[in-house]
Amino acid sequence: MSFLLAHRVVEAAGARRLAFVLHGALGSGQNFSRFIHKLSERRPEFRYVLCDLRHHGQSSGAPGPNTLAACAGDLRALGEHLGGAPELLIGHSFGGKVALEYTRQEAASGAASSLGQVWALDSVPGPQPGGEEDSEVAAVIRAVRAVPMPAQSRRDVVSHLVTEARLSSGLAEWMATNLKRQGESYIWTFELDAIEELMRDYFRVDLWGSLAQARERPEIELVVAERSDRWTPELRERARSLPAATHVHYHELSNSGHWVHVDNPTGLIEIMAARLI
Repeated sequence: MSFLLAHRVVEAAGARRLAFVLHGALGSGQNFSRFIHKLSERRPEFRYVLCDLRHHGQSSGAPGPNTLAACAGDLRALGEHLGGAPELLIGHSFGGKVALEYTRQEAASGAASSLGQVWALDSVPGPQPGGEEDSEVAAVIRAVRAVPMPAQSRRDVVSHLVTEARLSSGLAEWMATNLKRQGESYIWTFELDAIEELMRDYFRVDLWGSLAQARERPEIELVVAERSDRWTPELRERARSLPAATHVHYHELSNSGHWVHVDNPTGLIEIMAARLI
């Protein structure tokens, strides 16, 4: 059987239009559950599909190569499985760049596309030199690798991440949501070697050229957190300066760091609900 992304659907009665929601590195679709339920209350016409990207959450066993391009291909296969391609993509961080790569592939195919809008939430479109060694994700991967496995309890994992790896308690607790029971102990759900391959491609790929192309659709909405450490002043200006013909729109989310759906969910919903296609 071919590989298919694990997913769950959040939908109101009568919802017809398909939207894919893509999490960041080391996360899962569940990360956006509370936020998407609130967004669905405001925009109930969409069926929001919370995807576990390859090697994350319950999406194990994906064949190589482990690249952004392969992640975009996974979305295409999921759309075929669900009976239609998405009209809307919402992606955070790594997931946002997957959404932009999907957009690039759709444009390159030359075929008609159902995709009408893409939301990239605090996701830098271009390469990030040194990111695979110096980024927060790289530091977390190193910390996760150092946790003795299998673990006797989730609490043991959190304690190790806080005391030995010096992660914040909030980050450690979040990472512990990626544990699954195996017999009487716990192991990680994700596949770290494969995720490291994904992250190398994520930090390498440059999608600025794709963003700079004139298009009628999809509309591309770049949401940048006011306190984001991913977006330098130069990158913010580059995004703001894209020509109107690209239909790329820049939004700055106040009172928020990188975790936009956690730091200021109300503000993010206000921006999105008003502009969803």
